[in-house]
Amino acid sequence: MSPGEDVKDRLRKIKERAKDAVSKTPDVGPDVDLSKLRFEPGPEEGATGDLAERASSVGIDMSGKGRAGTYVQIDYSAMVDRMTSGNVEVMSISRAIDTYDWLTDYYWRAMDVDVDKFAALAELRGSGGYFIRARRGAKVELPVQACLYLRTPNLAQNVHNIVVVEEGAELHVITGCASPVTIEGLHVGVSELYVKRDASLTFTMIHGWSNEMDVRPRTGVVLEENASFKSVYVNLNPVKSLQSAPVVYLNGPNSKASLISIIAASDRSYFDVGNTAYLRGRGSRAEITSKVVAKDEARVISRGSIVGEGEGVKGHLDCRGIILNPAATILAIPQLEAKAKDLELSHEAAVGKIAEEEIYYLLARGFDEEEAVSTVIRGFMDVDVKDFPPALAAQVEKTLDIIAKSL
Repeated sequence: MSPGEDVKDRLRKIKERAKDAVSKTPDVGPDVDLSKLRFEPGPEEGATGDLAERASSVGIDMSGKGRAGTYVQIDYSAMVDRMTSGNVEVMSISRAIDTYDWLTDYYWRAMDVDVDKFAALAELRGSGGYFIRARRGAKVELPVQACLYLRTPNLAQNVHNIVVVEEGAELHVITGCASPVTIEGLHVGVSELYVKRDASLTFTMIHGWSNEMDVRPRTGVVLEENASFKSVYVNLNPVKSLQSAPVVYLNGPNSKASLISIIAASDRSYFDVGNTAYLRGRGSRAEITSKVVAKDEARVISRGSIVGEGEGVKGHLDCRGIILNPAATILAIPQLEAKAKDLELSHEAAVGKIAEEEIYYLLARGFDEEEAVSTVIRGFMDVDVKDFPPALAAQVEKTLDIIAKSL
């Protein structure tokens, strides 16, 4: 059998597995009735509406200034697809697959297509996505940006993204996903991230959906020897429901991962979010941090899991939450699993209300109550971004400021 036939056979099997999973409900989080959704954008596709404003709110500069590359997709169509450096490639996933035969080696390798019906949907009813690649040894100083914008009401946007950071390369990516303030729909975002030996990837994702959106990201990350992965996920606005559980496989010796999630939950939002790290390579390290602020009738389930499978590995979970009123709920579920004798795993979790003494302290110094609460929340959400490139660090800080003032 020729290599080409091997590839065709593998792709055929992927499609078959997806078909078998088309009705498979997720293990956690609420289900979504797909029969009520559209799978054709309709005549209004391509209308930008408030794209520029909404994109800006999630860290995307539509001018491309200060970026090494830009990808913007509205509904099912790539509207902007450009790069400014020969060391990085940015293009639609469909064009990338047509351009590079070897890309199939990364296609559905970081996660299973049949994990649930949402992953299967991205394969069977795929509607675009991006491909980003940092070439071997490239130190890409400016961040690459990608924006996925859902414009058409009641549409299911099902994208498949692949990021490859080759040996010794350094890449920073900021992804901003958004919709108009009032719109119903479903966003499924399958992302496969591959960080090769001695490479590093900083991945910042900011969500700004409407309160009638169902959002189902599906993410798998594979780290090779001495690879480094840092991610920050920030949610800006209330949603109908969001269920996300990225999985990072630290396969290489001395690989490192730092995963930070910041959730601002309000109205009647339902969040089931978390991160999982598999420490497989000898001496690999992982730190998972979750910070949640919930108010109104929002419900948040905050999960974190570290599985130690290699010798000399270390992992730490930190889950914290603040409840702003009695109708909101936060459930923290930290989980550690040891499968080797020479390892170190730990966790800490805390959920409660804002300490009254902190509010009184600020009131005594001239703050009004609203300013005092905002200041305390902003301090709670603070994250260490000193190792981030300036553009990403500034955007994370700006986003957290917006959240603190809005709660």
